[in-house]
Order: sequence, then C-alpha cells, then structure tokens
Amino acid sequence: MDEPQALAAFAALAQEHRLRLVRSLVIAGPDGLASGVLAEAVGVSAATVSHHLKELNNAGLVASRRAGRSIIYSAAYPVLSDLIAFLMRDCCQGRPEVCAPALAALTTCCPPSGETAHA
Repeated sequence: MDEPQALAAFAALAQEHRLRLVRSLVIAGPDGLASGVLAEAVGVSAATVSHHLKELNNAGLVASRRAGRSIIYSAAYPVLSDLIAFLMRDCCQGRPEVCAPALAALTTCCPPSGETAHA
C-alpha cells in the first residue's frame, strides 16, 4: 500500500458510521452481512448505509457480492491488512519490543491457523 491509498482508506474511516460499518464487517467475518442488517447494526437508514458503503468500497475497504435479491458486504481483509502493515512497516527501528504490544494484540485476535483465540 502506498501513501495515497492509505490516505484514501483513512479518509473513508474518518467518519463514525463508516468506522462502525467496517468494524461490524470485521466481526461478521468473511461471510459478510446484508446492507439491511448493517443499517440496523449502525442505526442508520438504508439510503445512508448505501452511501457509506459506497465510500468504503471506493476506498477498497469493503467488497460486495449479490446473493439473490440482497447485496452482501464483507470486509476487504487484504486491504485492511495492508493498511495495518503500512502503519507498522517502519516501526521499531531495530527495537522489536516497541511493536510487540501491537503484534500481540493481532495474534490474540487472529491466531495462526490451527490455534484458537483467547477471549
């Protein structure tokens, strides 16, 4: 991820409802959620959620797919991972203990395959 892509992602996330939408989609996992469910979860109208999802999609933070008459949205995990990597890429300057808390938080949330996360 380069700086312009990171700026677009942060600009899209710098709004209360959009941040809540992305967090809801991250929690939902790869199966995603229908836009109506997202509207309820965030507490906005269908039209408002559509606007916010469009902005998040333009920034590459969400993906969508049609399932019958519904549109299902999911977090764009590779882009979110790239955004985190962009922030952490030059971290530490040879002092890994500086980044250890952030890495530990990610490991707890997203354990390597075959392991379970701690609550």
